[in-house]
Order: sequence, then C-alpha cells, then structure tokens
Amino acid sequence: MTELDHVSGNDIEVWPSLPLNEWKDTYATLHMWTQIVGKIRLMQSPMVNQWWQVPLYVTARGLTTSVIPYGYRTFEINFDFIDHKLIINTSDGTTRTLTLFSYSVADFYQETMAALRSLGIEITIWTTPVEVADPIPFEEDRQHATYNPEYAQRFWRILVQASRVLTEFRSRFIGKVSPVHFFWGSFDLAVTRFSGRPAPEHPGGIPNMADWVTREAYSYEVSSCGFWPGDGSVDNPPIFYAYAYPEPFGFKEYSIEPESAFYSQDMREFILPYDVVRTAQSPDEVLLTFAQSTYEAAANKGNWDRVTLERVPVEQR
Repeated sequence: MTELDHVSGNDIEVWPSLPLNEWKDTYATLHMWTQIVGKIRLMQSPMVNQWWQVPLYVTARGLTTSVIPYGYRTFEINFDFIDHKLIINTSDGTTRTLTLFSYSVADFYQETMAALRSLGIEITIWTTPVEVADPIPFEEDRQHATYNPEYAQRFWRILVQASRVLTEFRSRFIGKVSPVHFFWGSFDLAVTRFSGRPAPEHPGGIPNMADWVTREAYSYEVSSCGFWPGDGSVDNPPIFYAYAYPEPFGFKEYSIEPESAFYSQDMREFILPYDVVRTAQSPDEVLLTFAQSTYEAAANKGNWDRVTLERVPVEQR
C-alpha cells in the first residue's frame, strides 16, 4: 500500500490520531451515552449466547443498535457522527432526532427516554453504568457533559477502519465466530473466535459487573481481538489487543508479529499500539498480521482443531 491508504478521497485522514488528552472528556461522556442506548437494546432483545444481543454495530455514519423488538413493532437507535445526531426510527415510519452536543449524561438520558415515550415505547433500564470505576446513575450524572464533534468523529472513523479489517480477518474462520461488534460496557470493538470446547468457569471480578455475566461471556474457549481507545489516562493510550481464555501454557511467550507488539503482564493480553498501525505504510497488513499471529498463539498452544475451523485461502485451493 501507499500513502493514499492513509487519506480518503475527501482528504480525510483514514486512520486519524486520537490523543487522549484532547478528547478524554468527550470519551467519558460518549461512553455513558452508548451505555444508555446499549441498555435499551439489552432490555428488549432476546438472550443470545455470549451476550451477542447486547453490543452496538459500526455503520457508515456511526453506531447502531440494529433492529430491536417492541411488541409487534420494531425500532432502532442510531448515533450519527457525521451530522452529530441521535436518531430513533420505528417500523411504523415514525422518527425522533436529538442533536448531539455538550450536555450532561443526565440530560441525554432524560431526552432519550422522553423521545422513546413520544413514540409509544415505554422501557425501563437499570441506570447504573457497568465496567467503570465510581459509577454515577445516569439520571444523576451531570459530571460528564462534554461532546467535541471532531473527536467523536475521529473515534468513529477508527472504528470504521478497524471493523473493516477485522471483518476480513473474521472471514477466514468457519467455526463459531462472533460478529465484529462494539461493547458499550468496556467501550471496545471486538471479534471473537471459538474452539468449540467449554471453558473453565471464569473467576469474574470485573468492576460493577456481575460474575454470572462474565461467566456466560467466557463459557467457551475463545481467542479474541479488538480495538480499545484506552481508559482516558496517559498510561493507557489507544491499542489493538488480543487475548485467549483460558490462556494456554506458552501463550504469552509465543512469537507474534509485528515486532512492535508485546504481551502485557498487567492486562494479560497481547498489545499493539494504535499509533503503530495508523503510521504504518500498510495499516491493514500490520493489523491483519497481529490478529492472525495472536490467534495462532491461542490455537496452536491450545490445541485447536485448525483444519476443521479455518477456511482454506482461495489461492491454496
């Protein structure tokens, strides 16, 4: 690939920078907004294995819940990070739109629920955020009230590229594999492959999330890869990550690529800094190499049946 891979036809940087010190307040607010919308989907959607009914999905304009059932009707909620709107569409043709700007989580929560009620949709959600330290109930949260359109859009543009590349990676696997989806609890984009074998019970311990929730998510052996924008601190900048559960013996010592990737003892994951990908001559190739080599670490050390689970490349048929 060439320099053209870094710039779109509109001269917009394809893999934009995302310095935490410039968007951490927007990050914190947007995290809570996506939790509100995600919990609406959770309340109305039938249970699917490993909580696949919970995440949001990347679209050509933002993030979506996809279709949510409500009696004989359906609806969807979309974040539009181009025009900076929250759009609620229903199957009977009615729509409500909220403008995204710097207002509090409490106001966003009240306006979103009011918009749903105006459409005849009555839903009650648990208003305590999950997977964050010191959670503030949505209706009381006036601390998080920042929305910078430029950085919200930069974050979404990274999700677009990461989703595109990880979808290519996903296509190489014919065993059970998750969609490429966005988990609003941990605020990360992920795709997960499964060996097909049950896993030992997960120990749990994730902040503000019930252990039984985690145990459903990790009830089968997995190899997972994704993008995480960090935790809002300088010590944890944006990364691509990969992990295995249960972690097989020899996993963390496995030789992976590219050379700039490493195993984090603290996170118990392989880490590839986002800036390594975005500044590479071929970002797609670097990310695909990381995803493939870390999967091989899990599959080879975990004795997965790779012949059965993987798609034979066209050029090798």
